[in-house]
Formats: sequence, structure tokens, C-alpha cells
Amino acid sequence: MNIGVAYADKFKQLWLKLDVPDGSTVRQAIEKSGLLDQFPEIDLSRQKVGIFGKIAKLDAVVEEGSRIEVYREITADPELVERRDD
Repeated sequence: MNIGVAYADKFKQLWLKLDVPDGSTVRQAIEKSGLLDQFPEIDLSRQKVGIFGKIAKLDAVVEEGSRIEVYREITADPELVERRDD
């Protein structure tokens, strides 16, 4: 089945399309994508992942056409950052 895996750091964005067996989990798809080799800073035990913008568990089974996203950790506390009045 065809799915996508997406990740972006502050320098580049990556969108990979790949074919995974039916019944594959989010973790298996991320591992098969090679994303963890390209971005060794990714720590799936700490970072959240999602499917089409909704948080998902690593053991969730993906469906045909799913877009798996690995989210970066927040580096600034939103309560301490000054608000911009645009």
C-alpha cells in the first residue's frame, strides 16, 4: 500500500512516498522510510507523530494513502515569547 512520511527540520523538509505491506504500523513505516538514518536527532520515544495532522500512536496501523508526520519538539515556551501584533 502506498503512504507518505513527512518530516521538517529548520533547514529542510522531506516528503517520502513509499510502499509498505498491509497491516504496517506507524513505527514500521517510519523505520522503512530511512528517515531515522537521515535525521539521527529524531527520538520516537519523545517526539510525537501523527497521521494527517492528528496525533497517532506508533503502533497504529496505517491505511492506504496515509501521510505520517514526525513532529519536532517545541523549542520556545509560547507563554514566554512576545506576541506580535500584526
